[in-house]
Amino acid sequence: MVTGPTTVVSTTASQWGLYVLRTIVPPLVLFVIVLMAWDGAVRFWGIKPYILPGPWRVLSAITSSRDELTKAFLLTGGSAVVGFTLSVLVGTLVGCLFSQSTIIRSSGYPYAIFLQTVPIIAVAPLIILWFGRGFGGVVAVAFVISLFPMIANATAGMVQIDPDLFDLFKLNDASRWQILFKLRLPNSVPSLCTGARTSSGLAVVGAIVGEFYAGYGSKHFGLGYIIRLTTDQAKTDALFAAVMVSTLLGILIFGVVSLISLTVLARWAPPEVGERA
Repeated sequence: MVTGPTTVVSTTASQWGLYVLRTIVPPLVLFVIVLMAWDGAVRFWGIKPYILPGPWRVLSAITSSRDELTKAFLLTGGSAVVGFTLSVLVGTLVGCLFSQSTIIRSSGYPYAIFLQTVPIIAVAPLIILWFGRGFGGVVAVAFVISLFPMIANATAGMVQIDPDLFDLFKLNDASRWQILFKLRLPNSVPSLCTGARTSSGLAVVGAIVGEFYAGYGSKHFGLGYIIRLTTDQAKTDALFAAVMVSTLLGILIFGVVSLISLTVLARWAPPEVGERA
């Protein structure tokens, strides 16, 4: 059966609608319930604002500092996006390399695991020392902390191929490049999308951790610097405001990456794969 562009567009639109219903509406309902419980707990037990401010105090702090938080949001978001993009590119390239040889994979994979197991708090000052303070250092931290999921998923997707398809390519004297670009890479698309979703959230964490140490200077600073500053000054409502905005940034980046992944899977992978995602 031949499907035209209209059918593809309508299928993608329906999948996006289902995606919104399944992944966006339930968290929003839960968020409203949590806000109501939070406000009720603060009022019922009379919790002091410096211990746990109510949601309206946090909203007031966000409103009063909206210009500062908006600039920090954009700066941290830019660092996270650049670090995430680098992790996707490098992770995919490393996965391509690991898929070419068992010896290369067994030799290099333990060092990739090092990126996941080493405490980023301990390594961040060293990364800042190498790449300098400011945007470059923050991007480097975001890149390091978000790289491993891409390497792991890219490698798994390119190695776990159908043996019958691999034998078919060998039977037709396909070169390594043909096997890589026509078999391994297409087979790894679902795994790459899964790794991208994981790395997108880690990139935001990495950017904020990097800003704890790198900062941007007296005039420009990101969300990580605001979190650290408000913690030192015991401004709990401003701290909650910065944390809320940081959470919003993570959700936004994760949501965009998830929608892109859904679109890619709907057009590239088999239908059942796109539906499972």
